[in-house]
Amino acid sequence: MRRRYPLSIHRIRNVPSRANAQTIAELREAIDRIDGSTRRVRKTLAFGVPEIDRRLPNGGLSFGAIHEIGGGGQGAVAGAVSALFAAGIAARTQGPVFWCLSRTDLYAPGLAQVGLNPNRIIFVESNDETAIGESFEECLRYGGMGAVVAELVRLPADLSRRFHLAAEKTGTLGLIVRRWRRQAEATDFGHPTAASTRWRVSGMPSEPLPVEGVGRPRWLLELIRQRAGENFDIEVNACDAEGHMSAVRQERTDDEQHWQRRG
Repeated sequence: MRRRYPLSIHRIRNVPSRANAQTIAELREAIDRIDGSTRRVRKTLAFGVPEIDRRLPNGGLSFGAIHEIGGGGQGAVAGAVSALFAAGIAARTQGPVFWCLSRTDLYAPGLAQVGLNPNRIIFVESNDETAIGESFEECLRYGGMGAVVAELVRLPADLSRRFHLAAEKTGTLGLIVRRWRRQAEATDFGHPTAASTRWRVSGMPSEPLPVEGVGRPRWLLELIRQRAGENFDIEVNACDAEGHMSAVRQERTDDEQHWQRRG
């Protein structure tokens, strides 16, 4: 019979906010050692942005897990920025990328612009969202892929748990892009799921240039949930042709400050 100890996972989740993600991860590992169990060491995918990686357990997104991504504002329905964010993550993995979707509006040059070569993508299309979920789960269970992406409207807790177990078994990186049909449906983004991280990505005014033209796109990333860590938000320059982002460190212009106040 497994022994019980007074220090529980629930109590660890209530560690004071000054404890960083690494401290919480170490506490979880200590409990595993006390219980006599072992935790599988998971491979992670770093963003290459210190301001993000140092706030994530083990310095990046965990493989063998699912990660939830939604768009902010009008992007909740359009899904363009959230899809590009997912594509930039997938671009930094090795191997084919399965993309399960019902709306065939992905723009191949846009994916290439954030580093994901369209020739790496295997599209799985269906008009039925249930079939999209089944395809996503099957791809996660198959393993051997760089990443598996699914565009879903709904993500019930029990279904997300199945996805997580499938990803955990094969060590696959699962990315779920939430694309709602109507803005009102986006309210379920706060419901509990088994996702290891939950991101909201919003478009911002592009990088200002000293001459007329359109600079590099910028995003506001909000990590609104993660296991063994705290929430945060950060402004970044969007993914480049290799899938890499960078933090926005320079002073905001007057136009950007006005946009931020209105946002």
